Amino acid sequence: FGSLGAPRAASSAPQRFSIYRYDPDKMEKPYMQEYTIDLKECGPMVLDALIFVKEHMDFAPTDQPPSASDRPVAPCSSRTMMSIAARAFRPAAGVAGRRTFAAVAASPQKFSIYRYDPDQMAKPFMQEYTIDLKACGPMILDALIKIKDEVDPTLTFRRSCREGICGSCAMNINGKNGLACLLYIEPEVQAIEIQPLPHSYVVKDLVPDLTNFYNQYKSIEPWLKRKDTKAKGDTEYFQSKEDRAKLDGMYECILCACCMTSCPSYWWNPEYYLGPAVLLQAYRWISDSRDQFTEERLAWVNDTMKLYRCHGIMNCTACCPKGLDPAKAIVHLKEEVAASYTDGWKNIMTEQIANNKGRESGMMYM
Repeated sequence: FGSLGAPRAASSAPQRFSIYRYDPDKMEKPYMQEYTIDLKECGPMVLDALIFVKEHMDFAPTDQPPSASDRPVAPCSSRTMMSIAARAFRPAAGVAGRRTFAAVAASPQKFSIYRYDPDQMAKPFMQEYTIDLKACGPMILDALIKIKDEVDPTLTFRRSCREGICGSCAMNINGKNGLACLLYIEPEVQAIEIQPLPHSYVVKDLVPDLTNFYNQYKSIEPWLKRKDTKAKGDTEYFQSKEDRAKLDGMYECILCACCMTSCPSYWWNPEYYLGPAVLLQAYRWISDSRDQFTEERLAWVNDTMKLYRCHGIMNCTACCPKGLDPAKAIVHLKEEVAASYTDGWKNIMTEQIANNKGRESGMMYM
């Protein structure tokens, strides 16, 4: 939906586009190639300009970027005469400048990967693999798949969507938790170190045991709870736009456990402290205007270990691959508890615990 900017009828000057060029079949680094287009000949969107370049100019990348005298100038512009905001292209150029693509590297890249097989009587160890980045995709997950497919089929890891949606490929890469499918391979002299999520039991290699995490998520009852039920055929429970907006920044959580396993408080008390992702989701349902068990949810979570083990270290926010802020949600949750607390919560909490004793500790789940 990128537009070329507001109409600028007074201007007839051609507009220059600096476009990232890279051909994996050629032994050359990526570069920025410049094209000049008369905006009268193309539509108002950035995509229109790209299509115009491809259909009317179609210059393949050369060994070196063309000089100013060699750059084609196409007569062009459209009836909507749009000015291209140069800043609209600066982020793209900046990203290209900052990002080190795997294909650029001339030398092979080493990967040091955590290995552990529960069927063998051996300690975990780090195994090194060397991959030619020119024959591999740009992401960490691409390298892992290449190693498993072509080098060592015994390597074990989780992956599914490859789009940062499922959260399956969460792991610790060079000391920071993240999703392997969203992290680029940054070529370096040292081996890229890949380990399972820290402070978690390991099933095998890069596969952590997330049973405790999922049980704790289950313990907050992450579904809509109503005290009155609608009759069959009734419409859905409506919600205002303002109430719906309160859920932004919480419902997007993909439960990858990156934040949970980066939190020191969770490392020390995983059996009692609910952790950033679970508390974020707890607050998501507490904030939902359609839910009628707000007081019961607040009373249940108001516990020294469940909620107040959070000390605002902020590791959770720093490593969230979706850019969410669990620490902020926990602060708001504590504020809501403080604002809503009554002495009657003790009875409510006792009742909630009695109704579902099994959800009091993730590690005690049967």
